[in-house]
Amino acid sequence: MLRLPLLSMDFSRQFGAVFAAALIALPLLSACSSTKDDYQERPVEELYNEAMDAVEGNEYLRGSSLFEDVERQHPYSVWATKAQLMGAYALYKRNKYDDAVVALDRFIQFHPGNRDVPYAYYLKALCYYEQITDVERDQKTTETAAKYLREVVDRFPNSAYARDAKLKLDLTQNHLAGKEMTIGRYYQKRGQWLAAINRYRAVLDHYQTTSQVPEALFRLVEVYTTLGMEAEAKNTAAVLGHNYPGSEWYEDAYTLLNEGAAKSAGEQSSWHGLW
Repeated sequence: MLRLPLLSMDFSRQFGAVFAAALIALPLLSACSSTKDDYQERPVEELYNEAMDAVEGNEYLRGSSLFEDVERQHPYSVWATKAQLMGAYALYKRNKYDDAVVALDRFIQFHPGNRDVPYAYYLKALCYYEQITDVERDQKTTETAAKYLREVVDRFPNSAYARDAKLKLDLTQNHLAGKEMTIGRYYQKRGQWLAAINRYRAVLDHYQTTSQVPEALFRLVEVYTTLGMEAEAKNTAAVLGHNYPGSEWYEDAYTLLNEGAAKSAGEQSSWHGLW
């Protein structure tokens, strides 16, 4: 009888390990094959409309994913261009502002002549505008928002977005002026008069159309009176009275000048929460 040679123990173990690995790999290969077979390219209109429905239903995560599918499956269609912009909008609505800005920059770069470019600039500005913090914090984001809002107003003055961009730009300017006022009051409270004057002057020089101007003028009257600079105080009060004759700040400045005392300046300040 022909006998097969016996396998060594090590070889048997190696063979068993390979055989077991092969058995494990079979379902994995089958699953991969199944996934590949299950993938089907969907009609672009169907994909795009489903993505729009998701966004309109506040399903922004699903919507952004579907817009990505439109770009991936139909990269050369007109719908892919629309999907780029709407995908950025979905990211914006999810508060993914950095990702939205990247997507919008890509849209602007690849489609500079597209009719929706004004909206892309406007949406980019909104990504920064929505992140504006209170005046007690750093205002770098506010400055960036103002920059891009101004770009919308300057580049596309006749667009549907220019008016709202202008309104928001005015709000950012008032916000930045409010920051200057906050710092100025801080310095004034601590007797750092020159630093306070510089902040109030910055409001007058750079934010002349904001609602912070009347108070900035009054605070200058306060500081000048405290320092005994009567001529400067009277001139500043005259400017305040000429431009804002009915404001409470002018009334307070008038009272302050009539009293003519540094102590009075402190009392007047207390009425406005400075001290």
